[in-house]
Amino acid sequence: MNLMSGNIVASQRDILGLPVCDLGWAEAFAFAEEVATMPFGQSVIAFINAGNANLMIRDPEYRAVLERQIVLPDGHGVDIASMLFHGRKFPANLTGTDFVPALLTYLARPMRVAMIGAQQTTLMQAAENFRRHAPWHDFLPISDGFFDRAASDAVMERVREANADILLVAMGSPAQEKWIDRHVGPGHARLVLSVGNLFDVVADAPHAAPGGIRRLRLEWLYRLVKAPSRLSRADFSFLYHVLRYKFSGTGEAHDRNDTAKAGSL
Repeated sequence: MNLMSGNIVASQRDILGLPVCDLGWAEAFAFAEEVATMPFGQSVIAFINAGNANLMIRDPEYRAVLERQIVLPDGHGVDIASMLFHGRKFPANLTGTDFVPALLTYLARPMRVAMIGAQQTTLMQAAENFRRHAPWHDFLPISDGFFDRAASDAVMERVREANADILLVAMGSPAQEKWIDRHVGPGHARLVLSVGNLFDVVADAPHAAPGGIRRLRLEWLYRLVKAPSRLSRADFSFLYHVLRYKFSGTGEAHDRNDTAKAGSL
């Protein structure tokens, strides 16, 4: 499987039946810049990690939503799955808490960045910290994440009126990906990203893992220390799904099909 946009071509790896892009940092930045600066169209980026992969296994609707979006790899668990299925790790750990701030620094052209999600105080602080981080962009806190979902169209009308280039949605998985799939469409920004707890991290919320921990791909270990029973259950569940998929033969079939398709392009 391959993802193409203009001059960017990214192969995709099968992770538990979901196509996940294997872009490096430079290619991911170039892809995001290209779609964000197009005069029309829209691309939606999501991130897959061990936790939301477990959710995807149990929730067919969530899987279908992710299959309609561009999925980037996030974290140590997905690297382990890639090693088991394909014999190599992903070129980069493109977790949203690192990728999005770095992307905003990379984008030299001023952008209007709409923000939805988190608590109101966290949202406002994250917007202010983003302004310090990349002052050439215009950060627009549209709504916290606790609005009445019946008002979703009204919230998105505010995004349209803001003439946003980029939209960041932070509601947690799978809610944010499903909400984007239902309510975000053409005219609501050309690049849309579901970003999990990014606003908490940017606002320096106390539960966020330190930057050095995230850069070393050890956020899973940090969370294990903070909440060992919750994380160990999630990790063991993910590993079970990975091994079951691997030894069922399904993973090998997908890998052969992906190789054949890539060779034909």
